[in-house]
Amino acid sequence: MKLAIGNDHVAIEMKNEIKAHLESRGIEVINVGTDEPGSFDYAISGYKVAKMVAAGEVDGGVLICGTGVGISLAANKVKGIRACVCSEPFTAKLSKQHNNSNIIAFGARVVGVELAKMIVDEWVDAEFQGGRHERRVNMIMEIEATQRLAAVDER
Repeated sequence: MKLAIGNDHVAIEMKNEIKAHLESRGIEVINVGTDEPGSFDYAISGYKVAKMVAAGEVDGGVLICGTGVGISLAANKVKGIRACVCSEPFTAKLSKQHNNSNIIAFGARVVGVELAKMIVDEWVDAEFQGGRHERRVNMIMEIEATQRLAAVDER
């Protein structure tokens, strides 16, 4: 498995800890975030990771900023990305099982390092369940591709 990891200036330390944790699990991690303490725009890392995921260069992504919100919003603007902000492991697991998320995000100001490791582990270990969930993910992709949803707009 190969993952891209991105961050802003707030999350340098947590990014490094999560990267080391993932590597200790045998996962290749490509760092596209900042390592400089000066102000860094989270949208840059969110975009870089999302482009790599969408292009199939990596199997998924991990994004960390202050809250996880801004960086995930930037990533979600890239076609094909389903980035989910998770502040606990259960939501991380279900984001993959039910929503086929391909990027996990969290906030360095919201969760501690040990909880972040649990969030990442649950997400990495989960698999998309398909079935009824696939129909819903397809609806999300329909909205993304067409800016419409037939189930609503054609009634």
